[in-house]
Amino acid sequence: MSTIFGKIIKGELPAEKVFENERIVAIKDIYPVAPVHLLIMPKKEIPNLQSVSPEDYPLIMEILDVAKKLAKEFNIQDGYRLLTNNGHDAGQEIFHLHFHLIGGEELGPIG
Repeated sequence: MSTIFGKIIKGELPAEKVFENERIVAIKDIYPVAPVHLLIMPKKEIPNLQSVSPEDYPLIMEILDVAKKLAKEFNIQDGYRLLTNNGHDAGQEIFHLHFHLIGGEELGPIG
């Protein structure tokens, strides 16, 4: 694994983990844009959403389930954003699929 997330997953770099199982890890973002800003990622190296294959669909569904559980745990279940960036043009900086779970304040419209 060559990205910063790969190094976090392998335990080579520190991160404040809020969830981990054999397939997924979630950490606190070090540059949060809201009171709650978590990054949820598969341990499997998938560069971005466009690279998800049909065999990965169960993993993506599990990530959604983890996001819902974390939203409840962090008391943002009534208002949060779950997003991913796909490619340079969308602002993706780390090419390891990850989802931002953002909430804890009124977020307002996108755009």
